[in-house]
Amino acid sequence: MKLSIIIPTFNEEKYLPALLESIKRQDFDDYEVIVADAGSQDRTREIAQEWGCKVVDGGMPAVGRNHGTEKARGDYLLFLDSDVILTRDYLESCVYEFQERELGIAITQITPLSDTFLDKVTHDFANFFMKRVENIKPHGAGCYGIITTKKLHKEVGGFDEDLDFGEDTDYIERIGAISQFRVLRTPKLLVSTRRVQEEGLRNVAFKYAKSTFYQFRGRQITAEDLDYTFGHPNQKRILYSVCGEGMGHAIRAKVVLNHLTQNNEVHIFASDRAYDYLVNHFDNVYEIGGFNTVYEDNTVQNTKTFIKGMKDLPGDLKKSLRLMYSVAKAVKPHIIISDFEFYSNLLSKIMRLPLISLDNMHVLTQAELNVPRNYRTERLAAESVVRSFIQLPTRCLITSYFYPPLKNKKKCKYFPPVLRDEIMNLEPYNGEHVLVYQTSDSNLKMLELLKNFDDEFIVYGFHKDKKEGNLLFKKFNETEFFQDLAHARAVISNGGFTLISEALYLGKPVLSVPVKGQFEQILNALYLDRLGYGEFHEELDREIIENFFDNLDEYRYNIQHYFAHDKNQAILDELDRIIDKCKA
Repeated sequence: MKLSIIIPTFNEEKYLPALLESIKRQDFDDYEVIVADAGSQDRTREIAQEWGCKVVDGGMPAVGRNHGTEKARGDYLLFLDSDVILTRDYLESCVYEFQERELGIAITQITPLSDTFLDKVTHDFANFFMKRVENIKPHGAGCYGIITTKKLHKEVGGFDEDLDFGEDTDYIERIGAISQFRVLRTPKLLVSTRRVQEEGLRNVAFKYAKSTFYQFRGRQITAEDLDYTFGHPNQKRILYSVCGEGMGHAIRAKVVLNHLTQNNEVHIFASDRAYDYLVNHFDNVYEIGGFNTVYEDNTVQNTKTFIKGMKDLPGDLKKSLRLMYSVAKAVKPHIIISDFEFYSNLLSKIMRLPLISLDNMHVLTQAELNVPRNYRTERLAAESVVRSFIQLPTRCLITSYFYPPLKNKKKCKYFPPVLRDEIMNLEPYNGEHVLVYQTSDSNLKMLELLKNFDDEFIVYGFHKDKKEGNLLFKKFNETEFFQDLAHARAVISNGGFTLISEALYLGKPVLSVPVKGQFEQILNALYLDRLGYGEFHEELDREIIENFFDNLDEYRYNIQHYFAHDKNQAILDELDRIIDKCKA
């Protein structure tokens, strides 16, 4: 194959069809089209597939062009912006002139998709300027179309993905330094004037004049220097960061993100299981490092957890913070929202951005808790972790099913637990089985105890599909889990906030055995017991389980009359209010 056409996109359903139509009309046919999409929320990907394009994951323009090149089969590479249109015989004349003049890299001339005199004059001047300086300094931008060879692309290492502006000029300069650069005389591109229409000719002209001045002096300019943004200028831009420990943070984040992504441009950072979960549901999801707790025999191993965290921290810090910072510089977010994620806290301080903490963890530090003294050590350790993860957030939105008095009511506010639609749409009833869920697969003593009962137990958390007497083990499957939870007569679990909240919404009493040393779970279980929604025990025996079963009707009554939920409306409304107040 001779030519690979690579087009980076982001929400381009309005412009992409015209470009693909103009490519199809060309007489030259020895080409492929690769669309590198940065997670469009419209029909961009579907349109590209309908036109027979190869679609790959993109990102910022440099990332998209590099990803496209990785899949390219052509000897020559043509990089086009998605809002241009090819003139008649563009491909044939472009390839012919490029080969005839024995060039290494080239750009083409541009004509505006506008009939106004001012647009025509400014674009004619741009063409004139590019031709005048081509012997002095290789220079150009993606809107001019960039043609080069795959060999030279590999030789210079592709586009510099650390640059958030001027990556195209930098690319041209690096290839121009080892080969011949020229502005092609015959082919011309029809280019969109949408940015001029959005920002005004004076602002756009100033930005590009400033960038050209910097680049001719050998200085790199950033998107921040130019107040240049990617995506839709009328949308609020949000960075949303999620802790990857367990699944509770990810499940809550998915509900909130389903709402936020409807009207905002959201870029998501997550680690471990949260990344694996969210990347299948959203675009613009980036993987970062995270901290994980080490469990043994249903007990938190604080020393091993600390050693593992310190071992991973230097590498994770450099990689994660660099990624988040580069995205933030390009996107220029208005706000950062963190679901107990550490690096977003650092980023908010570096970039001086509002930080909204949305989680259930801050009840540990922001509420006046009534906790027995024998948990003092675990409580102090947990509070120190929460304070180190998120420092001085602008606002603290705390999700909870228990509401001890807050220390700072102006800054912090309670909301009912965030529940997914799949849970709220279930039709629960009290069946025969008891659902057992363990966040740690090390609690083997409990399983042996349950085998002594006549009751049927459906067990999740041990990563296997197997029946052992009255225990039916299941690997996690959302659809099956929802039904098993909805039809259970009770739940036996650790002290995980998400499962307890979902069980209470469905009217299921909970017997909670928190992971030892995990104070957040202990606190959840303590208040569960005090509210009469179930029981808290550090260890189980036959008498405890029998007593729990004997009191299920009382616990169901308390849940029905005292557990309140608003189907997530209050917290989503509050987020909308906070985001609307952010300065554009």
